[in-house]
Amino acid sequence: MSSRPPLTVYLAAPRGFCAGVDRAVKIVEMALQKWGAPVYVRHEIVHNRFVVDALREQGAVFVEELDECPADRPVIFSAHGVPKSVPAEAERRNMVYVDATCPLVSKVHVEAERHHADGLQMVMVGHANHPEVLGTMGQLPPGEVILVETVDDVERITPRDPGRLAWITQTTLSVDDTAAIVAALQARFPAIVGPAKDDICYATTNRQAAVKAIAPQIDALLVVGAPNSSNSRRLVEVGRAAGCGYAQLVNRASEIDWRALQGIRRIGITAGASAPEILVDEVVAAFQDRYDVTVEVVETALERVEFKVPRVLRETAET
Repeated sequence: MSSRPPLTVYLAAPRGFCAGVDRAVKIVEMALQKWGAPVYVRHEIVHNRFVVDALREQGAVFVEELDECPADRPVIFSAHGVPKSVPAEAERRNMVYVDATCPLVSKVHVEAERHHADGLQMVMVGHANHPEVLGTMGQLPPGEVILVETVDDVERITPRDPGRLAWITQTTLSVDDTAAIVAALQARFPAIVGPAKDDICYATTNRQAAVKAIAPQIDALLVVGAPNSSNSRRLVEVGRAAGCGYAQLVNRASEIDWRALQGIRRIGITAGASAPEILVDEVVAAFQDRYDVTVEVVETALERVEFKVPRVLRETAET
């Protein structure tokens, strides 16, 4: 008979890598195969230290700005998207570049441009200085996108023409928080135009729904993900809002606060969209070392989304 205390681990599903992250990582790997090392990447390809370090070991060089890249080596733009000025500068320098922007982020870029062409000013719901927000706002001229982060921000903005507005959002926000901000926008600006389909991506929505499903059953929640990962941090917030008294974000198992978990009998585990499954396995194994673990998978959606890599890299793989 085991001397270890019993513990039920509720594994949320879906969790971990989304199609956009999987595509972005493949783009870097395939670029290294095609052009050899080094290949430069503007900003972390995705927000996960484990993934970035693994790609760095293969020959990827991560930089923050294009001027840190030599003109004679390929450069990849991260999954978060970049302002229009970045590819324009790459073309001016005759650089080879591959855009790994998630197609669902690109969809928001297209929406912003379409509304701008119709003469509408954008209101973007998102987090200031997040690379996705900087990339989306950088699709339009300065002043054409107003950023709001909270419901209170909605009351403070002064658009050019209150009757000529459209709203867009960052793809990795809290579904519930965003709904409240959008409701405030619609109440203050009744004519504001929204996207045909919500900008918050399927992966963010699905992972938050899975956390909500397990929250009533657990004593604590662990979210595997990086502190600079917006969607991972939102999962912690969603867990707390759904009634989970303790929720912790961890990069990997070594960051688990075991003292805070003393006495628990049921724990939920999920992972942000940029966290690989190997890190989830590592966390589960850490609990198995200390507890008599029973694992239950709680699946709330089945994801079959897949995004193709750019043609220039597919052609290399097919030859």
